[in-house]
Amino acid sequence: MSVMLGAFMAVLDIQITNASLKDIQGALSATLEEGSWISTSYLVAEIIMIPLSAWLVQVFGARRMAVWVSALFLIASLLCSTAWNLESMIVFRAFQGFTGGALIPLAFTMTLIKLPEHHRAKGMALFAVTATFAPAIGPTLGGWLTESFGWEYIFYINVPPGLLMIAGLLYSLEKKPTQWSMLNTADYPGILTMALGLGCLQVFLEEGHRNNWLESDFIVGLGSTALISLILFVILQFSRDNPLINLRILGNRNFGLSSISSVGLGIGLYGSVYALPLYLAQIQGYNAMQIGEVIMWMGAPQLLIIPLVPLIMKHISPKWLCAFGFAMFGFANFASGVLNPDFAGDQLNQIQILRAIGLPFVMVTLSLIATVYLRAEDAGSAGSLFNILRNLGGAIGIALIATLIDNRAKTYFDYLREALVPSNPQVAERLSFWADKLGSEQAALAKLSEMTHQQAAIMAYNDAFHFIGIALGISMLAVLFTRHLPAGATSGTSAAH
Repeated sequence: MSVMLGAFMAVLDIQITNASLKDIQGALSATLEEGSWISTSYLVAEIIMIPLSAWLVQVFGARRMAVWVSALFLIASLLCSTAWNLESMIVFRAFQGFTGGALIPLAFTMTLIKLPEHHRAKGMALFAVTATFAPAIGPTLGGWLTESFGWEYIFYINVPPGLLMIAGLLYSLEKKPTQWSMLNTADYPGILTMALGLGCLQVFLEEGHRNNWLESDFIVGLGSTALISLILFVILQFSRDNPLINLRILGNRNFGLSSISSVGLGIGLYGSVYALPLYLAQIQGYNAMQIGEVIMWMGAPQLLIIPLVPLIMKHISPKWLCAFGFAMFGFANFASGVLNPDFAGDQLNQIQILRAIGLPFVMVTLSLIATVYLRAEDAGSAGSLFNILRNLGGAIGIALIATLIDNRAKTYFDYLREALVPSNPQVAERLSFWADKLGSEQAALAKLSEMTHQQAAIMAYNDAFHFIGIALGISMLAVLFTRHLPAGATSGTSAAH
């Protein structure tokens, strides 16, 4: 429960600043583009730490490692609340992301190591809460705290659960001696190439759209560095007997296919949480609290469904339940792809419930499907890889969606503009209507241009949700090709590995 609480806090802090970025930027005198680094710095540091956590647990022991990173995470949170300018906030957020990055795979690994096999489904159900419920309520909680108390409170909120988590870790995890000798045999070239590659890749994906991708020398340099570093990292991992991350487990049928699904899940989870608030703010004019109320419908129902999934798994194969979850989640995104100017919160709330129904069936079962045929000593590598791929899927999805919305909106505007000619009787009628209402033909033309841009943007958002639906459909197909879990893996008997 303590490590799950830590993972929940780490994932929550990815999203909790999104609804408050304008307030934080204003307080720190930062522009919109500069303010984006408040989120990017956290994600870059987090994705570097995730693969390091398994090795650090071996060196320092789970108890010492968990308590240290938890305490440092709380210190980083308090430092963020005291930031005096943009540079200090970026440094403190990176510190927070680095320590929080260890808490996510730690929860995953402890589920595999500490729980007996017949209780793993319950453990994965708790992990599902951290991975799906936290992003869903992050914008809502952040918006409410900012409007009610001030943006500093989105960081203060970590303190009470953080202290509870540290107390639980000190009580429940056994002491183990520090393995200082492992520092002498560590895969330092692997650590360096991994950190450089993942860090550059994350910045490349986060900042690429804002810098026009390959038109920017900065982005081209980041992409080239990431590509070369990650290729070297893969070569190093396959050439060592004791690698930092055992990439050979990707050859395991279930883990490899589930990893593909994990990338699709990241695209669906983080992509929809990115595109939907953007649509509501840009097209419908919603504020942070109104957006949070819509997003909340994807999170709240999950708390009722997640505890039921382990019970259902006793009667229905996790493979079919996972495929059903992806199907529901994908269908919800296709249903979101029919937007129009009158399509807002009330209609989207119903679609959010469909997402909320599908996600628990994916999150609880996918981890089990991925790890059931792995050896216990590969638990750390599995936890690191699985979470890295989901986070990278989210980063890739957001980068592609941002580019897709921008490019398709321009294309649709050009297409619609071709029909806006004076000889078109509908155009003439609409111009006459707005001229009478606004008092001048110039104002009517400006209004028509605004409406055309809005329609083009709505069509682009529809394409974005269709893209997310397709990614989730591919994930569903990957799950269908996995092996069924062995008898007893989800019941009280021991599974045969």
